[in-house]
Amino acid sequence: MAPTSFDHPGEQAAADPIKLLAIRETPLSLDEVFRAVGDDASGGTTLFVGTVRNHDGGADVDGLGYSCHPTAEAELRRVAEKVAADHPVRALAAVHRVGDLVVGDIAVIVAVSCPHRGEAFEACRKLIDDLKHEVPIWKHQTFSDGTEEWVGAC
Repeated sequence: MAPTSFDHPGEQAAADPIKLLAIRETPLSLDEVFRAVGDDASGGTTLFVGTVRNHDGGADVDGLGYSCHPTAEAELRRVAEKVAADHPVRALAAVHRVGDLVVGDIAVIVAVSCPHRGEAFEACRKLIDDLKHEVPIWKHQTFSDGTEEWVGAC
């Protein structure tokens, strides 16, 4: 009797799917993140890129700075491990930038590879949403009118 498709090892989560996690002061690389989640058993890879936009809440944004708590990388790992435990993740990567950024800069990249596209979309959405809500990274926005605000991720 032929095994069902779900019996194949490629249909299961990888034993160690977390390939890249970092919080960096240097520009982020789409190529690096995409390469990190390459997996021959994955039929779906989802990548999310968050960029600095030129507006927020009806005001023009000139730039922003990200800062983080010393535990941010440990919290990022906890979030990634939870996503990997709850989804059939074959490979996962997440990088966030800190420091001063300008409009158009990449602030965050997350990527997930899973056996199928639906799983990859779901896991990637969960990864970015939980990162934004649970990892202690704060955004300081400066507006064209001279005002500013701090936005907390958690």
